[in-house]
Order: sequence, then C-alpha cells, then structure tokens
Amino acid sequence: MPKQHRAQLTRRAILTAAATEFDRVGYEAAALNAILRRSGTTKGAFYFHFSSKEAVAEALVAVYAAGLAELRREWLERDRDPLSTAVGLTVEVARRLEQDVVLRAGLLLACRRVGAVADGWDGLIDRLLHESAEADQLRPGADPAAVARVAYAALVGTHTVGSDFAALPERVAETWQVLLAGVAREGALRPERTGRS
Repeated sequence: MPKQHRAQLTRRAILTAAATEFDRVGYEAAALNAILRRSGTTKGAFYFHFSSKEAVAEALVAVYAAGLAELRREWLERDRDPLSTAVGLTVEVARRLEQDVVLRAGLLLACRRVGAVADGWDGLIDRLLHESAEADQLRPGADPAAVARVAYAALVGTHTVGSDFAALPERVAETWQVLLAGVAREGALRPERTGRS
C-alpha cells in the first residue's frame, strides 16, 4: 500500500474515532487515549497528523463544511423548484447527520464555534424562500424574509430539541410540513420531489 494512501487511511481513522468519542461523551470529556484506542493508532501517528485534540475538532468542522457545501451544490444544480429544494436539501442533510458520525460531530463542533466556521444556512434558506415567493409558491401576503427567519429558527430547533439525531429527518420534514401549511400555496410543494433524489 503506498505511503500516502496509508497516511490518508490513518488520518480518516483518527477523525472517525474522534468524532465517535465526541458524539459519545462530548468534546470536553473525550480523552486522547480513548481516541487512540478507538482509531488503533499510536500517539506518534496522531501527532503526525494533528497537533492537538482541538486540531482534530477543527478538521472535523472543515469536513462538515466541505460536505455541506458539496451537498448544497448538488441540490442547487438540480432542476427543482426553490421550495422543493429547501425542503429536500434540509431533509437530506438531516438524514446524513443521522447516519454519519463525522458530519454530526462537525456540526456540533461548528455550533460550539470550534474553527469559527459559519455554515450559511440562514442565508441559503432566505434565498430559497425569496425565490419561492418569486415563483408564486407562497401565499399572497406571506413575507419570504419572515418565513425564512421562522424556518431557520425552527430547523435549528429540531436538532437542538431532540435528544439525539435518530429521528432528525422525520423532525425536519414535520417542521416544514407544519410551517408550509400556513404559508405555501396549495400544491406548491411536490412531495414526490423532496427528500431523496
């Protein structure tokens, strides 16, 4: 196995182990020895890739930000209306957070401001809801800026109110269902085109 490939595997093993420990006991309580044991690496291998536990946390935030950016790009390039894009993208992100401990740890660490990365959800939701209003998907009188602020607050709340990420996709879909019942035009959202592509 080439040296560079082996180094990438080791780095990934450390990130996954750290994410799992952070997910299990929290960032502060996660011990370096537990991360080393879980990753199957030595201290020397760890310090070859990362200078500290905080450096691992910053790398996890960067992985989350890059994964989120890629997912957004994919959804924005699809031929979908803006309201279906907003719902489908957020449900898919919730599904990935539920299933991928590395992304989940990156999000939680980003929320703690480790690495100081803004994920831009508020701006994206605002943009998509303004585009929804322009596409006549919102009811007359619905203020897209207000709808975006409420949607963003509700979506942030879905992941902070729940005790874990196990049912996050369902909670995100439910949040949109309740919110859009009051502001979307009848038939504006095509359920068959949201969620999975």
